[in-house]
Amino acid sequence: MQNTYLNEKDFKELLNEQNAYREALTLAQWDMRTKIPRKAVDQRSEVIGFLADKLHQLETSEKMKFFIDVLKDNTNDETMQKIVLECEENYNRNRKIPNNEYKEYVMLQTKSEAVWQEAREKADFSLFQPALEKLVEFNKKFAEYWGYEKNRYDALLHNYEPGMTTKTLDDVFPKLRDSLSKLLQNINNSKEKPDPTILKAHFPKEDQKAFTIEVLKQMGYDFESGRLDETIHPFAITLNLNDVRITTRYDEEDFRMAVFGTIHEGGHALYEQNISRKLAKTPLATGTSMGIHESQSLFWENFIGRSKAFWNNHYELFQSFAPKHFQSVDRNDFYRAVNEVKPSLIRIEADELTYPLHIMVRYELEKALINSEIEVKDLPHLWNEKMVDYLGIKTPTDREGVLQDIHWAGGDFGYFPSYALGYMYAAQFNQSLATEMNVEEMIASGNFGPVNEWMTDNIHQYGKMKKPLEIIKDVTGEPLNPDYLVHYLTTKYTDIYRL
Repeated sequence: MQNTYLNEKDFKELLNEQNAYREALTLAQWDMRTKIPRKAVDQRSEVIGFLADKLHQLETSEKMKFFIDVLKDNTNDETMQKIVLECEENYNRNRKIPNNEYKEYVMLQTKSEAVWQEAREKADFSLFQPALEKLVEFNKKFAEYWGYEKNRYDALLHNYEPGMTTKTLDDVFPKLRDSLSKLLQNINNSKEKPDPTILKAHFPKEDQKAFTIEVLKQMGYDFESGRLDETIHPFAITLNLNDVRITTRYDEEDFRMAVFGTIHEGGHALYEQNISRKLAKTPLATGTSMGIHESQSLFWENFIGRSKAFWNNHYELFQSFAPKHFQSVDRNDFYRAVNEVKPSLIRIEADELTYPLHIMVRYELEKALINSEIEVKDLPHLWNEKMVDYLGIKTPTDREGVLQDIHWAGGDFGYFPSYALGYMYAAQFNQSLATEMNVEEMIASGNFGPVNEWMTDNIHQYGKMKKPLEIIKDVTGEPLNPDYLVHYLTTKYTDIYRL
């Protein structure tokens, strides 16, 4: 027992050292995406590469292997057992990537994001193409290092959604697409469409910010453990459980970008802020997968933020910050307008119904890239073709098309499916939540406490203690089931469009 105690104590010291590098690295990355001067990018990339390399060395060190071997079968502490198993998986995967290649890759990621920003501003994919080609080749190489059974893409998918495979996605996505396409056709044929022009009014950025801060506070976001900043592509980021930051983007001619985007990122942040403190400074102190993470952000953005009950309660608050124009806009007309279904170019501006179709476009393209079925240079025209095929719209420039998302610039291949998975997970969680409380009544009263507590009890507190598919089964009693999302969307839009 004495030796085990000492080993656990020394192991925790190693985890603390790793965590210090991880937090410094995350802070540098946050600054890169929010406030860094353009000329500082190259040196910051070197700093990030250095920190990432040090972290990689610690995760794959002989010292780490020693603790894994000693503690794996010699601790009675369930949390410690899970930590060791997580470290073992990280060790086994990261060990397969040479340190020099990993450092080079991290520096490439950082520089690529800056190149992407310039290419996006100039709507010129050719500026970004060389960097993206290198990122794709690295990811192919890493997938081979890690290994896979049938599809190379599975090795990358595992990084974001452990247990999920392309086989499952290729089965679920077409079924979801068929259901959404039929509903979309019915909506297009409806003669009872909402009027989106009532939402058009100049809405100063500071007033939008003030409203969204009030909503974040009601949601339970702790500003003493976080902050709200502005960026090109909104994100949430965790330095530690007491420093969970969110960002947003403002459009003074369309408040929906910031309002719903901030609620979305707030959902991510609530997940991280409510992880059990006993997991702090360990590899388990984060969301269990990006799909589960997206379920939280999409639950808050759509199932709450875009609901009739939410606007029944919050419309007067909204009007108190909004331009005078909205004083004469009927609340129900407003609710219908913010839920208008209209295929759009930009994913983060998409309505609830067409949003998953955007994800399928990206999934098909990056899966084909990783499996060497297409080349990076072909992306712009393939993207444009798929947007016509899936959403029936033409893409005017690369800015609105293949360059709109930051994920590929960050090397996040395998990430996009988590958005659609998260939406399906959210619908399942919403269904389970509704069996235990009157959710609409809670939202209509502005009382989000019980909802947040339920999410914390069932999902948030566990961090990575539970695998994503384990959480889905434990909370809903069944595996992934897209029918709940289809039912939710059908019910909601049958009412809005009076089908």
